[in-house]
Amino acid sequence: QLQASGGGLVQPGGALTLSCAASGSIFDINDMGWYRQAPGKQRVLVAMITRSAITDYVDSVKGRFTISRDNAKNTVRLQMNSLEPEDTAVYYCKAQVRSRSWSSYSDYWGQGTLVTVSS
Repeated sequence: QLQASGGGLVQPGGALTLSCAASGSIFDINDMGWYRQAPGKQRVLVAMITRSAITDYVDSVKGRFTISRDNAKNTVRLQMNSLEPEDTAVYYCKAQVRSRSWSSYSDYWGQGTLVTVSS
């Protein structure tokens, strides 16, 4: 399972760091990512990182957000700087997890953590 943390209320221009830890039966983890869902909107990808640390971001957060992972600890982080009201959403982490060397990867989601950017 995935456990996300780090959300909260922050003023525009502020910063927050989200963390997500995977636990349970894990052989390895492929891609990890952060998604967000604003009120009344669909969940969308914000940032993703491969096992070899190749990253990709949605255009609206490039230069402001940084995704990183620790493969030894099975964790992924999202450092968010220069936050804007438009970043307000519930943020979800996702990981492609394989529980055995012979099994296929399955997608696991964290429970979501609310980020509110407001003055």
